[in-house]
Amino acid sequence: MTTITTIEPPSKRAEIREAAAQLFRDKGYAATSMRDLAEAVGLKAPSIYNHFASKEEILRSICFDNAQRFLNGLSQIERMPGSAADKLRALIRLHILIATEDATSVIAINDEWRHLTEPYLSRFVAIRREYEQRFKAIVEQGVQCGKLRNVHPHIAVHTIFSSMRWLHDWYKPGKSITPTDIERDIEGILMEGLVCGE
Repeated sequence: MTTITTIEPPSKRAEIREAAAQLFRDKGYAATSMRDLAEAVGLKAPSIYNHFASKEEILRSICFDNAQRFLNGLSQIERMPGSAADKLRALIRLHILIATEDATSVIAINDEWRHLTEPYLSRFVAIRREYEQRFKAIVEQGVQCGKLRNVHPHIAVHTIFSSMRWLHDWYKPGKSITPTDIERDIEGILMEGLVCGE
């Protein structure tokens, strides 16, 4: 007997989140209305409230889900064997992976999180700081053991972050360059400036 496998369509909540991330990227959070979101997903304006109570609830969902994805990736990298340089390479690949797989949501997490209201804003800022501190700790470890050049961890980490922000605007699936090509080139450019003695 042949089993037919069907692919489940994305949920309406997921569809709304994706449309919202694109609109937040293109118009900005403040200029995007719930009516805009409803039109983008083929709903009447009142119907969108069956899925999200407010525009900010959508933003919270995008921001905190993506923040958790970064934290989960970081936790896995912290536990992996290898040098600080190996872990730094893995962190660069994590950022590239998320940027190329879900660019619109990362746009929102980079730029629009400032529109969160309390207590969510403080919680989100705390998550960003935790991620940054743990990232810095890997750089510091590499400097101390001589695997990374003697650079200030804050400068190293924010240079890495800044050097990949453009990916979220530029990369679209179907480009002639693949995520693997992007990983190779960005990792090569960044790590050649940091790694020593390998």
